Amino acid sequence: MKYLISALLLLCTQLANANGKLASELQVFEPYLGTWESTFSLATDQPSVTDVSKWERALNGKAVRTLHSINDGAYGGESLIFWDKSKEALVFYYFTTADFYTQGTLEVTEDGSFVAYEDVTGSSEGITRVKSTSSYVDDQFVVTTQYLKNGEWTPEQKRSYSRSQKEVVFK
Repeated sequence: MKYLISALLLLCTQLANANGKLASELQVFEPYLGTWESTFSLATDQPSVTDVSKWERALNGKAVRTLHSINDGAYGGESLIFWDKSKEALVFYYFTTADFYTQGTLEVTEDGSFVAYEDVTGSSEGITRVKSTSSYVDDQFVVTTQYLKNGEWTPEQKRSYSRSQKEVVFK
């Protein structure tokens, strides 16, 4: 009988984890779960690009996984966001197809937006830090980003993402 009760408790725990809940520290990301798309220009003299981003629950709700690809896999990246108990902070790692990666922290603001501070390793473009602010407004995911490039901060770039049915593609 003890084994039956133990098995039922284990099954209930697994079902609770499978129901899609995020850890309490990650609840701010709930509205971002799903697939998003934005089309924008990287520079005024360049053609626009399309970024498809997918946010999903990972590791039984203990992390959020993001995947994104630009122009059907011309560039892409993947990150994991999680609560670091020792730092008592939201942290993340972001890996790219362009042979660089970032690591950083996230601060949640009073309005539910979040600010990411990233240290960049291996950028061939001279980027060493990134700061971005993300917010969820009227079913839009809005991101404002600045890059510390060759010792100077670039002007802010703002991108709005809408819900999408497209797939993230890696070549």
